[in-house]
Amino acid sequence: MNDPAGLAGLVLTYAEVGATSGTFPPGYHHLDVSQVVGRGRDWFDVAAARVLTWEVQRRAGLSVDASREVALGTRAVLRMRVGPVPVRAPVEVVVVTVEPDRVGFAYGTLTGHPERGEERFEVLLRADDAVEARIRVFSRPGAWFTHLAGPVGRRLQRSTAQRYLDALTQPS
Repeated sequence: MNDPAGLAGLVLTYAEVGATSGTFPPGYHHLDVSQVVGRGRDWFDVAAARVLTWEVQRRAGLSVDASREVALGTRAVLRMRVGPVPVRAPVEVVVVTVEPDRVGFAYGTLTGHPERGEERFEVLLRADDAVEARIRVFSRPGAWFTHLAGPVGRRLQRSTAQRYLDALTQPS
């Protein structure tokens, strides 16, 4: 596989792979947020496509360097700025869900990511025709600067999750 981001040899930095699909593991900060982002099958299809093409992350202000769209085993580097500081976050897709009324994926942190844990992005078409987006995260500091950030880092994570949700409500 092409490795444009230099991710060969990196390993997942946590043991609880796939846990965003069920019960959160102890010993991590947990975040579980959701909101209705639209209505109907057409909007569900738009939101699902945004999830499976990294568009959610891009619309939330991150850059994504990936060799392909979301698929099990895909590796990517997410980049963002925290104030003047550039942050590089290597990840690997560890779960992919594609069902008629539920689409999502989770990525886990790789060596060099400032956090350790997993983040899941999911959209659901509910029985009442509402399209619900959900972000689930378990994480703990993986670098000295994220450890020092403490509550500020958790606020940043919560605001980033809200930007992800907002990215699913924006028109094309």
